[in-house]
Amino acid sequence: MASQQKKKEYQDYVEQNSPKTNVWIQMGKAFVMGGLICCLGQLIVNIATGYFGLEQETAASWCSMLLILLSAILTGFNLYGGLVKWGGAGALVPITGFANSVVASAIEYKTEGQVFGIGSKIFTIAGPVILFGIFTSWVLGLLYWIGKLIGI
Repeated sequence: MASQQKKKEYQDYVEQNSPKTNVWIQMGKAFVMGGLICCLGQLIVNIATGYFGLEQETAASWCSMLLILLSAILTGFNLYGGLVKWGGAGALVPITGFANSVVASAIEYKTEGQVFGIGSKIFTIAGPVILFGIFTSWVLGLLYWIGKLIGI
């Protein structure tokens, strides 16, 4: 009986102290933030192809590099966190969020030194993404190869 009472008290405590969020508003903000990042990327590609005469693939490469650089700079000036707080997954999912996770880890652990700080902790957040991305690519490539062998 005392166990049930403790569970109830804990549940009340969690409910009282948990932030109240509206899922639909959060999804809308994520949609807008992701859309703004994509629009910025498209603007970069359009400028690179239109004004600088770059080919589409080269312009896309420049777009990725500039978005990563912008994200790193905003993270360094502690501004990207505000975008993430407002836009949630809309700011975390694109390539800018990946760059933010790498730079934020480097900044956080720089006081521990170049090797044991930055070197060993820089991919704390991004490492699993890289690992599972490569592993998934390998598995899908293997399935594709097997499919080709058996004529699918």
